[in-house]
Amino acid sequence: MPASTTYVLGIDFGTESARAVLVRLTDGAEIATAVHPYQHGVMDETLVHTGAKLPPDTALQDPDDYLAALQAVVRSVLSRSRIDPEQVIGLGIDTTACTLVLTDAHLVPLPRLTRWHSQPLAYARLWKHHAAQQCAEELIAAAEAEGGMFLPQYGGRLSSEWLLPKALQTLREAPEVYAAAERILEQQDWIVSTLVGHEVHSASVAGYKGTYRAEGEGYPSATFLNGVHDGFASVLDKVGHEFLAPGDSAGTLSGEWAEKLGLSPHTSVATGSIDAHAAVLGSGVVDPGVMVAVMGTSVCNLIVTDDYAEPVGIQGVVLDGILPGKWGYEAGQAGFGDTFGWFVRHIAGADVADNAAITGRSVFEVLEEQAAALNPGGSGLLVLDWLSGNRSILIDSNLSGAVIGLTLATRSHHIYRALLEAAAFGQRIIVEAFEQAGVSVDRFVVCGGIPQKNPLLMQILADVTGRRIEVSPSSNSSALGAALHAAIAAGAKTWKEAAGLAPSITVAHNPDPERTAAYECLYALYRKLHDDLGVANPQYMHELRRLQAQALGH
Repeated sequence: MPASTTYVLGIDFGTESARAVLVRLTDGAEIATAVHPYQHGVMDETLVHTGAKLPPDTALQDPDDYLAALQAVVRSVLSRSRIDPEQVIGLGIDTTACTLVLTDAHLVPLPRLTRWHSQPLAYARLWKHHAAQQCAEELIAAAEAEGGMFLPQYGGRLSSEWLLPKALQTLREAPEVYAAAERILEQQDWIVSTLVGHEVHSASVAGYKGTYRAEGEGYPSATFLNGVHDGFASVLDKVGHEFLAPGDSAGTLSGEWAEKLGLSPHTSVATGSIDAHAAVLGSGVVDPGVMVAVMGTSVCNLIVTDDYAEPVGIQGVVLDGILPGKWGYEAGQAGFGDTFGWFVRHIAGADVADNAAITGRSVFEVLEEQAAALNPGGSGLLVLDWLSGNRSILIDSNLSGAVIGLTLATRSHHIYRALLEAAAFGQRIIVEAFEQAGVSVDRFVVCGGIPQKNPLLMQILADVTGRRIEVSPSSNSSALGAALHAAIAAGAKTWKEAAGLAPSITVAHNPDPERTAAYECLYALYRKLHDDLGVANPQYMHELRRLQAQALGH
């Protein structure tokens, strides 16, 4: 390649690992990729430094694992590609959200300091940390008492995953940690700030996860926050108040980080993105009416419109939050790929494992083949796939899963098929909520780690929704999107030009009319069960969770 060829790097910080992709700007080709797991993984049972048991619904990480993984993947792609680092003009990152990092005034994360090793709430709180549900309920009740306030922009409720509930949990359960945390930053903001050497905040993640309303009065008022808990208004001194938009440049790499990464200090660093939001651009989407479902551990459903609407159960709607000049909406399912993984690891029968061993296939492949042989309703089961709670449309992390219809004839592949159908039913409920609010869903594009690996699920999704499901060909949609944000931030591409670098969609799943008709009855039963246990009688699942926590001594 001639020396004039330029590249951009995108790094996707997922739930368990970081992934980098190096993209050539002449044609959008993904030149090299690399993945590196976080050393300490997700701490959801024990605290890594002490071995102490953690309460239910806890999900923690060591922030320094992000930086170690960043160095590993960047140096790996540079080594594999053998390009001149001077040719890399931009670097963009995306992360899970809301994942919070607590630091001192110099952005040093608290877990780096030995005195905080034994304090769980000093560690990064991962997006799927749901132990702040009670705090979320109190914030919701306080907002409702004031006429709703910010709630309509968040589907009528506030998720336990977001900044305010997690911060309130820290204040109540670990006040010494809260006092020591002079800054509370989103994961993406902390990483970008570290790379450029000064504090940076994304307007997008503040809008979606921080309850910040740029078109209104910013954050909820000090009076409101202190009314929820005395002294909670101090959180306003710990968060950002000056913001950059998606596609903005946060600056260039500091000399220290340019050396650590093996890049030029002239490399532009883009404002951080939420992982699913970056995948919209990585899927080549810049127009209204296209729903992008990013399917991995969980699912995020994203769509943009020209006009404002308030669909039930959304996770947020923010102007300029995903694409400039558009209202961007987020919804989704809290459990998806991790639900299927849980079933394979812990529930699938020994007969399935034996079959896999004999035939030289994975357990997933065996279950896929057996489940594909069943017709709609053939499992005899109905599942509520709320193993990580319900993100949309009920926004309640204390809801849990259920299986209805078990008999002595039920086998592993019956349950697996019902889990796939439940995931598709959840997607249909989300789409219907948008369309009932006047947000037209004209196309349905899926991306992420699941769609290419699980064609049966994609076909079930097409049959359940009655929609054509288009599969983005990139297996790195979020990382690619982060790289394209870097191209925009570096001034090398416009939004439309950047989207044009995403690979064209060539695979799609079309609904089968007979199966679509067959699913109508099953979906009606699912919807009734969904409303009975999620809306009318959530106390059953809530009480089970309470009794479990009590039995575990929490």
